[in-house]
Amino acid sequence: MAIVHWIGGLLFVTLVILPSLLETEASRRLALFDALERRFATQARTTLLVGVSGFYMLYTYEHWGRIADPRFWWLDAMFGLWTIFAIMLFVAEPLFLHAWFDARAQRDPDGTFRLALCGHLVVSLLAVVTVPGAVGGTHGLF
Repeated sequence: MAIVHWIGGLLFVTLVILPSLLETEASRRLALFDALERRFATQARTTLLVGVSGFYMLYTYEHWGRIADPRFWWLDAMFGLWTIFAIMLFVAEPLFLHAWFDARAQRDPDGTFRLALCGHLVVSLLAVVTVPGAVGGTHGLF
């Protein structure tokens, strides 16, 4: 359920929120983004639950060796996607990304939000490949 919430939220932000903000008056855009992000940031941290449960399953079922096996590419993809989000949410954003984004958005709101949308599109594409791959992989399709 945490994965559904996490990836569903990512796709909502990518396909609905950021494009809508690009259509919003530049002077209101950053304040609106901050309000929306603040509400979603806590929920996005469900990625921690995803990571803990994933590592627990690897440990409990003794599947660490599968990470090095190319047949289980989807497991590496899941770990990679989770790692990107964990670094962004728990390291980069609190340490510097939030301040950098705000400062850049003050100077170049259109460019900053297009950059954010581009980054979200890349990660969303990774998720759209990873999730079906993981579902298929866990059901023996790969």
